Amino acid sequence: MAKKDKRIDAYIGKSANFAKPILIHLRKLVHEACPEVEETMKWSFPHFDYKGSMCHMASFKQHCTFGFWKAALMKDSDKLLEVAKSEVAMGHFGKITSLKDLPKDAVIIKYVKEAAKLNELNIKLPPRKTTVNKEELEPHPDFLKEMGKNKKALKVYEEFSYSNKKEYVMWINEAKTEATRNKRIADAMEWMSEGKIRNWKYLK
Repeated sequence: MAKKDKRIDAYIGKSANFAKPILIHLRKLVHEACPEVEETMKWSFPHFDYKGSMCHMASFKQHCTFGFWKAALMKDSDKLLEVAKSEVAMGHFGKITSLKDLPKDAVIIKYVKEAAKLNELNIKLPPRKTTVNKEELEPHPDFLKEMGKNKKALKVYEEFSYSNKKEYVMWINEAKTEATRNKRIADAMEWMSEGKIRNWKYLK
């Protein structure tokens, strides 16, 4: 029996009408390709794990996306992941607006199976190249203080990518008044405790 996460049921239920059949279909194919898959929510959108991160899907206002965690290592015999080979992309099937935009079911299943196999073999992604021009982030002292009190939020922050950390840090640092800064810090604590990125609202 497939293990379903009720949070993903809720996510699909809140998505736009055009997105629901797409998300339902992708979810079905992932389970068909990898019966032992585990569903979860990370950064406010659905993820599918099997011996590690495997693939994910998301719904936006006018399109959906579907991506593989280790796309850069996949064979890509159908030439669907070219973007992922050269850069990190959230979605590797482009902007999906209807079921017609998806590759054939057999192709999606083949790719999911390949992604699962990479995790089974414990094949790791190569370390990312560090960007010399990345500025060092300087979170406001009050932001650091509150994260020190909230272990859950701190853990999520530490696991964020550089860009996700920067969005929170800059948003709080750019507050014009102390009241605004305190409100933003409170919001940040709440959102990060729920695993949400700064602009999580735009993922709806």
